[in-house]
Amino acid sequence: MAVPGGRNGLEEDDEGQQGVYLDGGDGDAWADLDHDVPAHLRPLVDAAQSGDLDALRTALDSYEGAIDDPVEDGDTVLHLACLYGHLPCVQYILGRGASLEIRDEEGALPLHDACAGGFTDIVSHILEFASTNPESVTRMLNTVDVEGDTPLHHAARGEHMDVVKILLQAGASPKKTNAYGQTPAELADQNTEVRAFLAAAESADETD
Repeated sequence: MAVPGGRNGLEEDDEGQQGVYLDGGDGDAWADLDHDVPAHLRPLVDAAQSGDLDALRTALDSYEGAIDDPVEDGDTVLHLACLYGHLPCVQYILGRGASLEIRDEEGALPLHDACAGGFTDIVSHILEFASTNPESVTRMLNTVDVEGDTPLHHAARGEHMDVVKILLQAGASPKKTNAYGQTPAELADQNTEVRAFLAAAESADETD
């Protein structure tokens, strides 16, 4: 999974260059993420990350591969648009036939990325877009990444209450455990509204 600016270790050096700061013991170093993306994919990656819809349209028109091809760290352009929170790009990419059930190298769906970022509008759009295929919605809600996390786990970890509510309304299970035996509630910080809300949903689900 690619990492958006300001989150999960992605930083800028003194000159504003984006990259990952590595502590190698014998000396610190910057890893320039741009160097990991082949030149022919760079326009797609830049457009999806920046939310430049016109640039994205041009890049896709010029690209000879498939819409679901991985372009950065196993992410498709749809993953990136969801990860960086650009709804117009998400809408456009889906309109061009992108799959909502494509996984990145960590097993995550675009929905995982939107939930992790707390992008309520994108989460709502994805579920609405897939609503004509209830089986697809159910599969997405139950899909787990390499750590066994569902989209609800991601939303809970980020304490994104509105996203949590949307997912539960759509049928996400508050009882599903990840690879470490944790429910979504257990990923939220102690004494938070999200944790209490999910714990209550988990208890209610057990009595139904």
